[in-house]
Amino acid sequence: MTHYKTATQDIVPFGQKLAFGSGHLANQLFPAALGVFMVVLVMSLGMDPILAGLLGALPRLLDALTDPIMGFISDNTKSKWGRRKPYILIGSVISGITYMIMWQLNPENSEVYNFFYFLVVSIFFYIGYTIFATPLIGLGYEMTPDYNERTRLMAVSQFMGQIAWMIAPWFWVIIYNPSLFDSAPEGARILSIWVGALCMVLGILPALFNNEMIVPDQDKMKNLSAKELAANTKEFIKGIKLTIQNKPFMKLCGSTFLIFNGFQTIAQFAFFIIVYYLFQGDKVAAGGWPAWFGTISAMATAFLVIPIVTKLSEKFGKKNAFIIATLLSVVGYALKWWGFNPEYPWLMFMPIPFLSFGIGGLFTLMMSMTADVCDLDELNNGERREATFGAIYWWMVKLGTAIAMLTSGVVLHYIGFDESVDVQSAETITNLRLADILIPITTAFLAIVLIWKYDITEAKSHEIREALIARRGKVKHEGDVISNVTGEIIPDKI
Repeated sequence: MTHYKTATQDIVPFGQKLAFGSGHLANQLFPAALGVFMVVLVMSLGMDPILAGLLGALPRLLDALTDPIMGFISDNTKSKWGRRKPYILIGSVISGITYMIMWQLNPENSEVYNFFYFLVVSIFFYIGYTIFATPLIGLGYEMTPDYNERTRLMAVSQFMGQIAWMIAPWFWVIIYNPSLFDSAPEGARILSIWVGALCMVLGILPALFNNEMIVPDQDKMKNLSAKELAANTKEFIKGIKLTIQNKPFMKLCGSTFLIFNGFQTIAQFAFFIIVYYLFQGDKVAAGGWPAWFGTISAMATAFLVIPIVTKLSEKFGKKNAFIIATLLSVVGYALKWWGFNPEYPWLMFMPIPFLSFGIGGLFTLMMSMTADVCDLDELNNGERREATFGAIYWWMVKLGTAIAMLTSGVVLHYIGFDESVDVQSAETITNLRLADILIPITTAFLAIVLIWKYDITEAKSHEIREALIARRGKVKHEGDVISNVTGEIIPDKI
């Protein structure tokens, strides 16, 4: 394979990588915490599960619809503060504050009151979350033009994002600890303030310390004004069409949809298998085992998978690294059959080092590969549309999550799972364990087939970059200075 040395000016300073990673920690902590907090609605506030499901689904539907719009707005914003950082700052403040307000619920309130209170506030939360997250993703795609440095940048961001999944499983333990709080709703009210404040501070850091790319040809950016609404609507639709016509990008989206859908469909199955198979339905005996399973998985992803995947990418290319990581995850899923053993519960951790390659490799590589695709899009269409690509990519992730939630329930229903009993039948447990293994293995192989002909290699990425430089010069970022001697771009060292 052809390899190119990363130029000094293309290296993102470590401080900026940490700042960008801090934003991703906030970006991951919000959904990780929500997954735990939502249990309080049913278990401790007595809300009908259907209403709780609607509270989980309706705001996310709005979130998915607003992502591409926010991407278009961010891509075409002209301000002295940039086209990403103002939104990252404002969005982090809105989402942090509304997260705190959203969980100020009391069991004394009526079910209808709590439902509509949560629904209204969560809508504002997801609007703020979109304003924050969509430009943040776009910022990452443009921070360096180098093929391998992009992977290193995404590796740092994904490493820090995994911290959210290490700590979030323990929110359950904190909220339901009687020595800390008189009730779970009280625990949720107080803990949400800490979570919201932490996410707000972390989310602000990229806006303060990261440098944006200076758009090469700003004349092609749209004017965001009420007078241009009709024209911008047409351009927005045109941009969406151009994005989905980009074949390499759609391969990335499709592969992500398959891997993430398979993972999400069986995500809760591990909890059920631990409780109902390893501990025969005894939730007290199961204790912290499910939380440890989630935490160890996140730790394996952060400390083992992400560094290995980064090295594989540099040596064999991003597509091949993705295929290798996905095949290793298949080994992990297969090992679950022997790893879940009632006689030796600790064996549940055996498959984790292999399992973690699935999601750990997925987002580290796919975000880096999407940045490469953005260069191809500029070469073909003359515009920088990182936030639009990011919005559509994550829309695909959210679509996968929604379908996975539906699929998961359908699978549990048809295998005969009965949530009203403590002891499931032997047939149900066997079918549950088979589904836990076969579903993600199937989607993994389908993803490999789909990505097989993805053709943006390191050499092709370098060719695209050289063609862009010949057309409009080298990419510049805020804080860059030009050497009077060599004419080279010298990045700041934050």
